[in-house]
Order: sequence, then structure tokens, then C-alpha cells
Amino acid sequence: MTLTKDKIIMLETHNIKYLIVHCSDTADDRDLSARDIHKMHLTFGWDGIGYHKIIRRDGLIENGRPEYWVGAHVYGKNNQSLGVCLIGRNNFSNQQFLSLEKIVRQWRISYPHALIIGHRDATITDKTCPNFNVDEWCKERELNNDFPSSNN
Repeated sequence: MTLTKDKIIMLETHNIKYLIVHCSDTADDRDLSARDIHKMHLTFGWDGIGYHKIIRRDGLIENGRPEYWVGAHVYGKNNQSLGVCLIGRNNFSNQQFLSLEKIVRQWRISYPHALIIGHRDATITDKTCPNFNVDEWCKERELNNDFPSSNN
């Protein structure tokens, strides 16, 4: 599928309210790339990769969807969020967490009022993604969410 200009929706940066952490929910011993996720999402009928950043098992950060395009990662919140995906299901590497912290700190410079949340906290869902407590993780790294969540 080729992207056409009528399928590309620009993300309004002043609308960014959420930085959403995901996991690929794939076996922890399987290392997928952004290209692999892109191909997978195409099979879903999407316009390609839905996440803005991918963090591979070794901590390598790969670009996904450009940050100025609306993502395809959380139903109902895509036009007000950026999404990052850790490859794996439960046992993320220290390198992945260091890369996640790097991305989130960079995004917080551009979007200082955005909440850092997990996919499971972004919408009503049965999903457990990213399979760890993002709020606790943020507190441990002094990445405090100083703004009340609209989900409470």
C-alpha cells in the first residue's frame, strides 16, 4: 500500500498530551526491527508502522512513523500522542530501559506537559501492554508526571 497525501494526517504538536509506552507482545527472545513491525502493521490494513519509535532488544532505537504524523497505536488517542514500542513481552533489557528513558526525556523537552503512560493506562482495554507499571518506572527515574491524568 502506498501512502497518498489524503491518508497522511499531520500531528498538531501543540495537541500532544501523552507519551505512550508499548511493548510488541512478542517472545522475549525474538528481536524485531522497525521494518518488521512496519510489515506486520501493513498486514493489519494500516498505513504502515503505527509507533513513532521502536526499541530493539539490544537497546537500539529505530524510527517508526515520523513524529509529525498521527500514529496508529492507541485507539482514540492517536491525534494527541506519540508512541514508543519496546520489543518483547515481559523481560526487557537494561539497554531497552535506558533507551526508553532517553526517548522520554527528549520528548519531554518538546512536550513538557505530556503525561508518560502505558498503553493499558491510555484507554479502556483488556491489554496489559507494556506489561510493567509505567508510572512506577517514571518515579524511579524522576520522570514525574506532574499533571493529573484524565483517566482517573
